[in-house]
Amino acid sequence: MTERKDLSETAYQHRTDGIEEKLQLLSEAHRLGKIDLAMSLSESIKDTLAFERQVREPEIDYAPGLERTGQVSHLPQSWLSTPVSPKNHRLGEWSFYKVIAVREHCGLDRRQEPVDVAIRFEHIQDPRREVRVARLDANTGQLVETISQVYDQRDYHPAASSTSYALAKPQSCRLMFLADIEANASTVYLIFYGNSDAELPNYLSDLQTSGEGYGLRIENYHYAADLSAQMGQLERLTYKQAHGLELFAGGEGHGEPPNIDWAHDYLSSNQFQKFRVTNWATCPNYEVVKGPVCVQVQRWGFPHSPVHPLFTPSRMHIDVTYRFYAGLPYFIKEGKMEMSKDFELNYLRDDEWVFSGYAFTETVWIDRQGKLHEGQVPGNEQDDLWGVGFYNQHSRDAFIAIWLEHQADNFDALYHSGAPVLNYSGHGQLWSRWAARDNPQFHAGACLKQKNAYRVAPYSSESGREEVERLRLQLLNPLEIDAEVNLQNEVVPKIKVKAENRPNPDKGIGDTARVATAEMKEQIWQALRQVKDEMFYTVDANVVDMGYIYDLNLRGDVVYILMTMPHRGRPKYGFMATPIRHRLLKLDGIREVIVDFTWEPEWTVARLTPAGRLAMGLNDGLPSNPDD
Repeated sequence: MTERKDLSETAYQHRTDGIEEKLQLLSEAHRLGKIDLAMSLSESIKDTLAFERQVREPEIDYAPGLERTGQVSHLPQSWLSTPVSPKNHRLGEWSFYKVIAVREHCGLDRRQEPVDVAIRFEHIQDPRREVRVARLDANTGQLVETISQVYDQRDYHPAASSTSYALAKPQSCRLMFLADIEANASTVYLIFYGNSDAELPNYLSDLQTSGEGYGLRIENYHYAADLSAQMGQLERLTYKQAHGLELFAGGEGHGEPPNIDWAHDYLSSNQFQKFRVTNWATCPNYEVVKGPVCVQVQRWGFPHSPVHPLFTPSRMHIDVTYRFYAGLPYFIKEGKMEMSKDFELNYLRDDEWVFSGYAFTETVWIDRQGKLHEGQVPGNEQDDLWGVGFYNQHSRDAFIAIWLEHQADNFDALYHSGAPVLNYSGHGQLWSRWAARDNPQFHAGACLKQKNAYRVAPYSSESGREEVERLRLQLLNPLEIDAEVNLQNEVVPKIKVKAENRPNPDKGIGDTARVATAEMKEQIWQALRQVKDEMFYTVDANVVDMGYIYDLNLRGDVVYILMTMPHRGRPKYGFMATPIRHRLLKLDGIREVIVDFTWEPEWTVARLTPAGRLAMGLNDGLPSNPDD
């Protein structure tokens, strides 16, 4: 009789399999010719890597001083009644704050400029619900809420945590907001957090998104951008001017759906075939971030052959990210082409745009010094361009690329080419940046990086040149973040008189109602902890500690719940929505319960509370970074 081993599962490491073991299983399955099994193991390896990407804290240099925390109760009294979204909240309901000064140093007035801050919290439950940003108005001495957006939420593990806030845990995230700063000046912003009763903010923004996955339509005041439902490439751009110019690429392409953005691709050695991201039948990997400030679509993988999977080299890894902002007449594209082995190619292109219909009549280009020129590019400037574009001399419609970053690591033959062409036979109007050509050889670890801004705005005959050059200067010199500012010693004394003397008609109004609502919300949260995910049999996997509840609103005797499910293999959310509704209707004072559902943002392990982590076995034995 075979000896019985102890194979019972009592810890996290027993309930899953790691990368090394799966690689061994994959190698053995391939050796035995079990290709189907090997394919399944490769998918399982990818799933494990997706999990590690969730728990791995990004390598970020956090601004010095942002680790400091202040007590909201110590702020000027009139600030505490500042209304924030939703408007039934006041800043006095929050417990903690951090402070930063945003500084302008180039002599340019900034309006609605994106500020992106990496930040860590030790006293927080859910950054998306809890974080609020307020600007200190130096003229009135009052706080004014600023539209903000939280994304890339992760757990982190400080050496010594002082967290005592119930159910809170240390977390990091990125925080984005739009700043208004006068030239050579600074503005103070306060970041509030630590409010378990907070609801998701419902900010109004001109940035609207529709569609599923990466096949999105993204609109703001200036334009509408359509991304391919097949591979996520930008395929159409519609201007929001009166005549609504549409930029598109028609025809059959090369068999793939035509896009106006054709990069990235490369022609293999001896000109045998092209490998393109536009050949993807679906994105190998992608991540979408949506919010009222920014929509970000990142896609990455190896480009595909025209006869994929006959040829599947893993030589050049390509990563492309689009960013679209609220209220701004431009969008950003960042890209990387990283070599995973030594190899040779014929040429590669990392920025190529094609427009059918001949919408433009003139060309422009930008030199290394940032000066914009109209007309053809001189021969001696062909390989040192830092922006290109088109405009129409009658309508003044324009599309201009500003190349902010174009560099290479471990490769010294990078070309900054791509002169615009008004009439390219069989295609239309285009530019194509052949960043490496003439049969270059790459070594493993070489990486080509780019960051481009694309301006979708009229090109004025009087001031168009100055406006483009100013935007370039602005984008090359982002606002500076100073987290070393001391609010209590440096700022509050200067504005305290203004703040305290300002009339405050809301003071004291509604306090009793807010206290009653907070007490009722606590009862609701406690009741929700009694609703469990019954796919787990021996642990308390309730919907709160598992992080399935994204929002809880209480309006009179009606409760609104926004929930998610952990992955798209379980789309029938009524499995838990129905028990949620039945349980909450048992509470005194609750007349109706509305349960709504969302897949966005995608559930990750960062949603687990400390109790949820314990139930899943994710204790201190699993570091934030698996290599630690």
